[in-house]
Amino acid sequence: MLRDKSLIPLSHQHQHALALCVRIDRAQPIPVGDLQTWQEEIERDFAQEIDIHFSAEESLLFPAAREFPELVSLLEGLIAEHATLRESLVQASARTMSTETLPAFARQLSGHIRKEERQLFERLQQLMNADQLADLGPRLEAALRDVAHSCALPNETTKLKPRK
Repeated sequence: MLRDKSLIPLSHQHQHALALCVRIDRAQPIPVGDLQTWQEEIERDFAQEIDIHFSAEESLLFPAAREFPELVSLLEGLIAEHATLRESLVQASARTMSTETLPAFARQLSGHIRKEERQLFERLQQLMNADQLADLGPRLEAALRDVAHSCALPNETTKLKPRK
């Protein structure tokens, strides 16, 4: 299903986060000496985009979705995943991720994004009428206004590696 224009700003941010996940996956196995650089990038991405994204979902999108009882259990799972992903941020900020927890973080984030895109967004587009979606769009854009719009390029350590 084509993404409704009201949800596109969130989907664009999902693409940025998925790119990080792909780069982590392709960098496997990550040398212990590269962990700090990856954790710095995760910390930066959370501060500049992901945390603002989570807040917009939790304050605007999820309450709108709660109006539909069939989505409540999905929402509870997504909120729990936000908490787990924020715990990973704490690990990255403390530079305590390991060669096992870093790729686990990427798998969790990727799975979370795919669940939102394939289950929540698809279902919301079926359940919400055009006026509800149109009302949500500008509020999401306003909530996402503080996202850094500069292009943060990966460095030599975190750039995309060719498939092995």
